[in-house]
Amino acid sequence: MQLWRSKLFLAVAALGLLLGGAALAHELHQPPGGAASIEGPPGEELPGQAYRSYIGDRDFVLSRGNGLHEFYFTRAIYSSYGRGYGGWRRGSWAVDWPKADIQFLWGLKRLTNIDAYDLDNPVALDDPDLRRYPFLYMLEVGAMQLTPPEVEGLRDYLMAGGFLFVDDFWGTYEWKNFEWEIHKVLPGYEIVELSLDHPLFSNFYVIEEILQIPNVGNARAGYGTWEQDGYVPHVRAIFDDDDRLLVLINWNTDLGDAWEWAEDPWYPLIYSNFAYQMGVNAIIYAMSH
Repeated sequence: MQLWRSKLFLAVAALGLLLGGAALAHELHQPPGGAASIEGPPGEELPGQAYRSYIGDRDFVLSRGNGLHEFYFTRAIYSSYGRGYGGWRRGSWAVDWPKADIQFLWGLKRLTNIDAYDLDNPVALDDPDLRRYPFLYMLEVGAMQLTPPEVEGLRDYLMAGGFLFVDDFWGTYEWKNFEWEIHKVLPGYEIVELSLDHPLFSNFYVIEEILQIPNVGNARAGYGTWEQDGYVPHVRAIFDDDDRLLVLINWNTDLGDAWEWAEDPWYPLIYSNFAYQMGVNAIIYAMSH
């Protein structure tokens, strides 16, 4: 590594400690398993990650994870417009996968004492094993088109105690699509703004402002942080009748890109710092409520 990059890394890591710890993501040279597990052309299957070979295979997950763990970062597999998920093309559920998941887990384990599984764990919404995992990550829901079994599977999961974390969709059109689809899952449930005095924003890190996290291209170039007409970031929520938080909705923001590119010295530290804080807080809240 060139000397100037070494100095830049040390400066970024030191600044991360001052900012509360979540910025240690800039120490990420390689996640567990080495660089080969995360490198590859965007949008293509990665070596050893051809998802058709192991999705739904719990024995595979247990064997590569050295037994059971208390937390699995579980990504929702769902059908989307024009692609679905079962063919040779990856649907919108797989954006940033698996690199974002693995790098986030590396940070989660450094920042907390949670016994987390090191690797990705994609699970279909209509898979009965979904109930084994109390935290579920779903992104790019502006293209989501759930099948009846997926609607039923996600509803059963949430009613059984599951927690859904939604990320990376932008603007009015994508909001309307998500709203339509989630109301098929939870008819009659209201979507509300989650105020900053909610315990989720202070259970580990104290979050006093909602930042808009841009896609990696805009972040590196310093362009505007928004996409489409999504100028203002929102954190919204769906609660049940007992005031249990079922769904956390991050709209007009892209936390996943901040996890995926946290090791890049050109990626702004402020964004990866915030994204790790939101992810850690959400997981701790979900695992303790």
